[in-house]
Amino acid sequence: MDSTTPVRTGNEDWTPDSWRNCPIRQVPSYPDEAALAAMEARLTRFPPLVFAGEARRLKTQLGLAASGQAFVLQGGDCAESFGDFTANVIRDTFRVLLQMAVVLTFGGAVPVVKLGRMAGQFAKPRSSDTETVDGVSLPSYRGDIVNGPEFSAAARLPDPKRMEFGYFQSAGTLNLLRAFASGGYADLHEVHRWNLEFVQRSPLVDRYRDLAGRIDETLSFMGACGLTSISAPQIRETDFYTSHESLLLPYEQALTRIDSTTGDHYACSAHFLWIGDRTRQLEGAHVEFMRGIKNPIGMKVGPSMEKDDLLRLMDRLDPHNEPGRLTLITRMGADKVGDKLPSLLRAVKQAGRSPVWLCDPMHGNTVSTAQKLKTRRFDSIVSELRDFFAIHDAEGTIAGGAHVEMTGQDVTECVGGARGLSETDLGSRYETFCDPRLNAEQSLELAFLLAEQLKARRAQRRTA
Repeated sequence: MDSTTPVRTGNEDWTPDSWRNCPIRQVPSYPDEAALAAMEARLTRFPPLVFAGEARRLKTQLGLAASGQAFVLQGGDCAESFGDFTANVIRDTFRVLLQMAVVLTFGGAVPVVKLGRMAGQFAKPRSSDTETVDGVSLPSYRGDIVNGPEFSAAARLPDPKRMEFGYFQSAGTLNLLRAFASGGYADLHEVHRWNLEFVQRSPLVDRYRDLAGRIDETLSFMGACGLTSISAPQIRETDFYTSHESLLLPYEQALTRIDSTTGDHYACSAHFLWIGDRTRQLEGAHVEFMRGIKNPIGMKVGPSMEKDDLLRLMDRLDPHNEPGRLTLITRMGADKVGDKLPSLLRAVKQAGRSPVWLCDPMHGNTVSTAQKLKTRRFDSIVSELRDFFAIHDAEGTIAGGAHVEMTGQDVTECVGGARGLSETDLGSRYETFCDPRLNAEQSLELAFLLAEQLKARRAQRRTA
């Protein structure tokens, strides 16, 4: 794959830099344009982080999720931090995602597509270009790939050199994730043993013991039939894909390559990219860039989305209605999902479209405490997910998966859950630079609740 070979795109009016002729939002203001251009040119010569064949394989699996033959679990940090680049942090988030996936696989009796918000989730949109503290205004923190979180003029100055640091950190994270996924760490027996540990210490032990016991029986039966980690690599290994919001377009363009086998452009910074709710303008730069790459892509769908706008965006991003090409990630909020989602589902269904539908129950349920800390209530997260499933059932469409901000660390950023974290507990380990994340225990608890939902859906289909 390279960036110079002649290309066949199917979009004759699209080029990797055609987004530069479009209006753009959420763009940092770099003080040195020459330094920015030099860094873009430097990144263009770097090897791709992911490969076109991997992205195509993910697209196939997402196509199965669109028809209910798979379930998507997308999770990871709100914004990755350069300072948290350690093997333990990466391992712990990967581990919890595997634990969640095992529970969901058993509950849904379908494969789980594991998609991490990892190895590139460094840029964040902001509601304001500036932040004011004690009368001092500075550029807002836009993620470690743009500037630093410290409130100082030097830290907040957008620096192109951070793109190179982000590239190498993403490469290191990907290297470790691939080793974990194929080197035995993802063995189903090991992951299930971790789940058993969680069940025994959870306040909801009785509720979860039955499901955990049945998974244990299934693995024992498979072993008796000769399906062991040695004889069946599917038990020992797993597919794991990376994703992030396609926000910093100079970086994304610099890592776009041409697949030598197809002549198509792929964004090689991650397997899957998505457009945020703030940058989904039909004629905007982010939509323009994303329409031309051949990766599977996503788009956030918030409560301000109107059905006609959604259909126009789908026509632009997925004109051929390709299975697995487009994932719609709804982020309505528990108090709005019942009013907003049904009409969108109907419009998309009537148009003959079949995207993957994911629920992001995090972003629409963010609240502020009296101490001015952002948090999310576990009950609201669960409520939106349950309504998401129920609305899809009522409309005859497929709830394809969940998109959550979470970490493998024992943070205290979201309130509620089985252990009943309260607002007074938030200060214990409130470590996020941006949005609050579910901790490891809350994430796994959510997986068990989702598994019950999937199990109920499976039973309903059998009796239909």
